[in-house]
Amino acid sequence: MPKTSSVHGSAIDPVDVTFLPVSDKLMIARFIERGLTGLIILAIGAIPLLLRQSGVWGGYPAWLAWGVPALILVIVLWVLVLVPRQVRAIGYAERNEDLLIRHGIMFHRVMVVPYGRMQYVDVTMGPLERLLGLSSIHLHTASPGTNAIIFGLPAAEAGRLREQLSARGEAKLAGL
Repeated sequence: MPKTSSVHGSAIDPVDVTFLPVSDKLMIARFIERGLTGLIILAIGAIPLLLRQSGVWGGYPAWLAWGVPALILVIVLWVLVLVPRQVRAIGYAERNEDLLIRHGIMFHRVMVVPYGRMQYVDVTMGPLERLLGLSSIHLHTASPGTNAIIFGLPAAEAGRLREQLSARGEAKLAGL
């Protein structure tokens, strides 16, 4: 029976690879993002309830007026409950020839990005990330379908990783 990574425990994780986790501050960022989005959707979903209560729209069934906001609230709470597990499932590992990126709790995904295929490395930091001291790294390769992004890295680690990946990518391209 093949061994799985002790960090994630997925059957698709390569053997003897330890994935580095992203910052726990990513949980805070995702709680804020998903919480605000949920509140906006909940406010929109509560409009029929408010119209029914005010008497403007009396023909709207009570079960539907209360049911829509209740359903939205349950979905938003479920999304917020999943955030810690989603963040803990994100990881990356630097190997000699490539970078591995892992994410997903229900649908596990391990992406292998060879250093020689990297064209450039993009580090981004939005307002919320800047407030929390986080960055995201986007790896651009020759394939337009590659969606290699590592969210939630501490800014110093993102800078170090950017320089490391750029240097390894140039070295692999020089060897061609």
